[in-house]
Amino acid sequence: MRPTPQLPPQVAPPEFALSALAPHEIEGVRVWAFPVVPDGDSLLLGPGADEASDELGVDLLAALEAQRATGKTGEVTAVPVATRGVDLVLLVGVGDQSVTDFRRAAAALARATQDRDSVVTTLAAIAPDEGLTAVVVGATLASFSFHWRSRPPEHSPVAKVVLAGVSDEGADEELALGLVLASAGWRSRMLASVPSNLKTPAWLAEQAEELADGDRLTVRVWDEEQLAAEGFGGLLAVGGGSANPPRLIRMDYTPRGAKRSTPTVALVGKGITFDTGGLDIKPAEGMLTMKRDMSGGAAVLATMAALAGVDCPVRVVGLVPAAENAVSGTAMRPGDVITHWGGRTSEVNNTDAEGRLVLADAMAYAVAEVEPDVLVDIATLTGAMKVSLGQWTGGFFANDDALAESLSAAGAAAGEPLWRMPLVADYEEKVSSKVADADNAAGGAGAITAALFLQHFAGDVPWGHIDFASAAESPKDRHEWTAGPSGFGPRLLLAWLGSQSPLEGIA
Repeated sequence: MRPTPQLPPQVAPPEFALSALAPHEIEGVRVWAFPVVPDGDSLLLGPGADEASDELGVDLLAALEAQRATGKTGEVTAVPVATRGVDLVLLVGVGDQSVTDFRRAAAALARATQDRDSVVTTLAAIAPDEGLTAVVVGATLASFSFHWRSRPPEHSPVAKVVLAGVSDEGADEELALGLVLASAGWRSRMLASVPSNLKTPAWLAEQAEELADGDRLTVRVWDEEQLAAEGFGGLLAVGGGSANPPRLIRMDYTPRGAKRSTPTVALVGKGITFDTGGLDIKPAEGMLTMKRDMSGGAAVLATMAALAGVDCPVRVVGLVPAAENAVSGTAMRPGDVITHWGGRTSEVNNTDAEGRLVLADAMAYAVAEVEPDVLVDIATLTGAMKVSLGQWTGGFFANDDALAESLSAAGAAAGEPLWRMPLVADYEEKVSSKVADADNAAGGAGAITAALFLQHFAGDVPWGHIDFASAAESPKDRHEWTAGPSGFGPRLLLAWLGSQSPLEGIA
């Protein structure tokens, strides 16, 4: 028996503090940072910069001019100094000063201050509404890293970020919200980054159990015997080739003051802890990122853990069907017919189209047993979505226009953008099978036919299907994204579910 791998300690995100003081009034911080605002053909420096110039004896505007700064979002101009215990001033462009600009500027600041004890900045002092939250999210997520080395990580995030010049009423609430959203993104990214020699379906279920508080958030886990007894045929088929048996994870969130009339949302996240493709095996290069094929499940787990923090007003049930799609004598075969929870059957004509098979079980269960008012699934489902949308935008489908508008708006606000795709009814014939209710490998318009396959398991419930295979992996550091698994999803789901009336207008 192989020993259980031990994940080494990971870096911690920065801590944050609010202060009404200007940077030069705060002792013991060796890095000061100020926003740079483009103003026509000139540049303006944010609060505290004039006083800093006087205190340090440095003309900061002249330094910008000398380095031909433009003030564009995320541009960082470094000005070394050596006085009053300060050794570096950073001037950070905020572009058009939108919420997105401040998130990205804070991300750039975090990268420029890694390995530092602290930085004090007035970025948040000029941010628009929700901008302080964005600063916290950007600085935190740009600080993320993962390692499994015998030595400590090469770099560490800045330990503390002081948001100076902030005295607005409500700043504490914006900071708290930023910490919740950033923590959810961090958790989702961390879960997706863990290698699959540790991250089995059982391990993923253990992570869910650790998040439960037994009060507003509870957890139930089905093992392989319980899955078989209750008829989760898709999940059992996909996980049948692995030495690590599948699990179904259910998390229930109940808001404060919930009544019988409080509506319910069901979230379903694909939890494929590693995807070889099965007998229709992937090429070696195609497997390199497949430890993060459970990113949809990670998004659901991270979202569920953060619902109380955003004061979500509706009940939410999160379901993560977790399995490892492996190759062995017990793996599902092309041509097999499987029976999903609830009785619908699928012909397996491509074992690498496994995600929809596990989602189908969980969705059918949710519709019948949870009886949700709205159902949303989220998954790294199809390579076709990446072909359609490229690297940085997730795709989604919906059978309800109001739900579609809510998800799109939430993605835009959270910095996890979505683009709505069509549920083309004429392609239904592609999903049909001559021997079963459906074919899991329709081919052609791959993202659309996958959505059409899943739509049958949503019944008459307002339903959204988020396919973010396009945005699941960041090839490089960019804004708040760090190279590797992106952790996409929790911020947009929390922006939606944390709103005052998440289901307003939805049929």
